[in-house]
Amino acid sequence: MKREVKPSAIRGRVQAPPSKSYAQRAIAIAAMADGRSEILYPGSSDDVLAAINVVKQMGARVDVTERGLVISGGLSLPHAALDCGEAGLSIRMFSAVASVFDKPVTLSGKGSLLRRPMNVVEESLRAMGVKCSTNDGYLPLTVHGPVIGGVAEVDGSFSSQVLTGMLIVASYAKDDVRIIVKNLKSRPYIDITLNVMESFGVVAENIGYNEFIVQNGQKYIPRRYVVEGDWSGAAFLLVAGAIGGEVVVDNLEISSPQADRAITEALERAGAIVSYGKQEVTVSKGHLKAFEFDATHCPDLFPPLVSLAAYCMGETKISGASRLIHKESNRAATLRQEFAKLGVKINVEDDLMTISGGGCRSGSVHSHDDHRIAMACAVAATAAEGPVIIGGAGAVAKSWPGFFEDLEKLIEK
Repeated sequence: MKREVKPSAIRGRVQAPPSKSYAQRAIAIAAMADGRSEILYPGSSDDVLAAINVVKQMGARVDVTERGLVISGGLSLPHAALDCGEAGLSIRMFSAVASVFDKPVTLSGKGSLLRRPMNVVEESLRAMGVKCSTNDGYLPLTVHGPVIGGVAEVDGSFSSQVLTGMLIVASYAKDDVRIIVKNLKSRPYIDITLNVMESFGVVAENIGYNEFIVQNGQKYIPRRYVVEGDWSGAAFLLVAGAIGGEVVVDNLEISSPQADRAITEALERAGAIVSYGKQEVTVSKGHLKAFEFDATHCPDLFPPLVSLAAYCMGETKISGASRLIHKESNRAATLRQEFAKLGVKINVEDDLMTISGGGCRSGSVHSHDDHRIAMACAVAATAAEGPVIIGGAGAVAKSWPGFFEDLEKLIEK
């Protein structure tokens, strides 16, 4: 699928999409709770649909309503391999959830997920007493519970999603669980996990993000849960306002623990005009200048930050680039390659990405089937010298199926 985006002034109001980070966690936990839960406004992104598919395979009943989902929880042994689509969180989360069974469960996926290493998942589950094997470090992955618990060590530098899975299943272990974490990255995502767990009745003790203790015997309680708006997606349209006019994005929780809320700090450093309402953020174009920013704990901000930096005079420096290798694409290499086609020079050395600003020219780019690359190119195109054609634009369905329609609402005719 190709989309052409023409340069235009940007002005208007749009609603942030639902957070797939919150939605996937809530769906998994509601499926583990015995009883009826209601998940409001989960969205229809591919990752959310994958999570729904997995819990249905695991025995939960899911009914779609006008406002969201009704999940009748209670898990049973699946009869076939669990298909996690291309959802990295789902494969790491549901591999842990599957360890509640005392028989083997196989999990797989498709597309880019088949190229993402699973060694750290295998190691983390084994640390909790679960039998686990992979296909030479890749999918498919087979889990054989039950989960025993005790003391487990995990390397948090690769992905916080593995720790998320361990925490979600910990209270269902035979013994109390003490997880010792080394070099944890993306800490705000663990805050999201702990927040959703507690909303459904299970509490984990967080000792300085170095150690987590979960008492066994706690069970998830069904409830009504509202999914908040997604700062990761909203970041793109906030950047569009900064480079092209003015944008108001609704449905944003200003005090959210979401890591990508930090986009507002980056926008302010770059010289954009940012103001806050009760559940909305307004960003207007200012005199944009190069900035420095640490995205170690919010690596999903790299694509919108590159779109922003492309229009900032001078060299912008963003640290945390080592977190980009094992995403839907190698985002560091992909951003450098695709933005070069628009005349933007990007250099990556070790953990530092440097972007030389000055604007974008017309051209043809490709998403590499990565939703955030597609959105970054589209936003950059709104202020380019001429039209930009984006190949693989359909990748946005992974997180925001209506992205291009919402962007179109902001383009002044």
